[in-house]
Amino acid sequence: MAQVAVFCGNCDRGCPTLYMDEAAPADRRVVLTDGFGQRVRMSVEQFRSPAEKAKAGRLDHV
Repeated sequence: MAQVAVFCGNCDRGCPTLYMDEAAPADRRVVLTDGFGQRVRMSVEQFRSPAEKAKAGRLDHV
């Protein structure tokens, strides 16, 4: 599993992290972890939607 990005703010735990797991089935290759040890797996296609919205600034209010 390869680390792609770390999303650190002012957190007192581990930071949310984005990974790509090329060995996983296609529908579980993108892995998002939080600072509490939880993880979410999704396909690249599923991740593309929030990524495109973030790039377009449509998540700036969050």
